[in-house]
Amino acid sequence: MRILEANDIVAGYGKSEILHGVSIHLEAKEVVTIIGPNGAGKSTVLKALMGYVSIFKGDIKWKGDDVTRLKPHERVSRGFGYVPQLGNVFPSLSILENLQMGGFTQSKKTIRERIDKNLQLFPMLKQKLSKKAGTLSGGQRQMLGMARALMTEPELLMLDEPSAGLSPKASEEVFLAIADIHDRLERSIIIIEQDAYQSLSISDRGYVLVMGQNEFEGRAERILTDQKIKEAYLGG
Repeated sequence: MRILEANDIVAGYGKSEILHGVSIHLEAKEVVTIIGPNGAGKSTVLKALMGYVSIFKGDIKWKGDDVTRLKPHERVSRGFGYVPQLGNVFPSLSILENLQMGGFTQSKKTIRERIDKNLQLFPMLKQKLSKKAGTLSGGQRQMLGMARALMTEPELLMLDEPSAGLSPKASEEVFLAIADIHDRLERSIIIIEQDAYQSLSISDRGYVLVMGQNEFEGRAERILTDQKIKEAYLGG
């Protein structure tokens, strides 16, 4: 079942257009990766889906309903979850407080239950609950950012550059966690990522954006094996 459709999205910041008619869709429980060169508009796609940038033309549909003009918190209540590349945790708060903030709209009982569930997904956080988020490594922060976003139990989780600035080992751990979220929680996931190989390897489909426009869309394995695509967008 197709749960998300973004049709011919023209969007940007102020009066500046970044996306020039981008279209993507997502099936239920599907993982999709969006790749492309720097400045292609990849992060802007996620911000458009979350309502953080102005949409000049086009529409976004969630389970058939038009959500183009909904505010970010209204989209969260519909089942959207978003982990930005930067600022995805509160560094001055503890891990436990970050998780509590992620579920602040829920009852205390629900918050406790969801924290327990997330700590099963991210056991390394359980041993550091009282630690300030600002003391965590980059990979641990990404884990916490994802756990905090999952406190609302979103049907759709959107991740912006989850491996940015991480060591190869930490990056691998983050992608293992993303695959675990998909397999155990059966969430639909959209990933913006520079490490195309790792991200596409856990994805069903992929999109290539160039200069704010769709360049290619297809099965993840095709993108990984098509020589022309690899040479143009994956460094050969």
